[in-house]
Amino acid sequence: MMNFQAALHFRRIGILTIFAVYCVILMGGIVRASGAGMGCPDWPTCFGQWIPPTQESQLPANYHEIYAGRGYENTQFNPLKTWTEYTNRLVGVTIGFLIFLTAWSSRIYLKSDKTIFYLSLGSFFLVGFQGWLGSSVVASNLKPVMITMHMLLALVIVALLIYTIARSQREFLSQIDTHLIPGKFRRVLIAAMIMTLMQVSMGTQVREAVDFIAREHIDRQYWRDDFPVIFYIHRSFSSIILFTNLWLVWKLYQSVDKQSLLFRTGLALAGLVITAILAGVSLDRLGVPAIVQPIHLLMANLIFGAQFFLYSCLNYAATKQAHTAKSIVN
Repeated sequence: MMNFQAALHFRRIGILTIFAVYCVILMGGIVRASGAGMGCPDWPTCFGQWIPPTQESQLPANYHEIYAGRGYENTQFNPLKTWTEYTNRLVGVTIGFLIFLTAWSSRIYLKSDKTIFYLSLGSFFLVGFQGWLGSSVVASNLKPVMITMHMLLALVIVALLIYTIARSQREFLSQIDTHLIPGKFRRVLIAAMIMTLMQVSMGTQVREAVDFIAREHIDRQYWRDDFPVIFYIHRSFSSIILFTNLWLVWKLYQSVDKQSLLFRTGLALAGLVITAILAGVSLDRLGVPAIVQPIHLLMANLIFGAQFFLYSCLNYAATKQAHTAKSIVN
């Protein structure tokens, strides 16, 4: 029989790892919104040091020429931007340790459910690839397509970790009573997840346009005048996403116990969608304030995570109920 404490340890480490991935997504948003992406123009060191300097006098007098020769023109040391990017890297390293612990602790499932072990191991390698991709982002001098790939891979890692932890708890999740939930609920939930991914994709295109506009206009209040058409599609599409997710939450309110995990996840989903839309309105109406950009990005990622967790719960509950019904018939 599987050791209960070991299984509990795996779940806790896995949840902590998911939390850490969201932290690095938030930090990545802060780095991008603050323009700190090139705060460290080299990788894995920062200005050639494992611990970056705190003032320009700690750098070689000709460091401008050194980095210009490496393809990074106009490199200017800024302690705030340097340490913002360095903190982002530290959070990324922390994820590396946590994902290793998750993969290591998942070995207890080698006899009962090898898939959990292999999923955890796959997550470990994906995080390693994510680290390499991060170095490529710096080497590319922050090419928009590389930044977008870096962010989308983080979304894949989160989904994989959520599924892995949910699978390890399938005995508990299968006890959730979902028989009153309408049959079309799952189809609408899948549509909602697809819409979220589409919205995130459009959001990255808007963000890339903002990066370009920022180079043309220093004053943020003029950025909105040059927004591309995709911004208006992205803004209008948020209404469809809002009503779709509110429908899902309303059906959960009607169909499941108010203290159940499903309903609490649904409430969290509604709160995340509303917060994301309010953040988007702030970006639109208040001149794209830098402090709101990472919040908007984080909310979008959390929304997909909540939807994916709901979907995983429904799958395990439906599987259990199907087996029960089959047993009764037989």
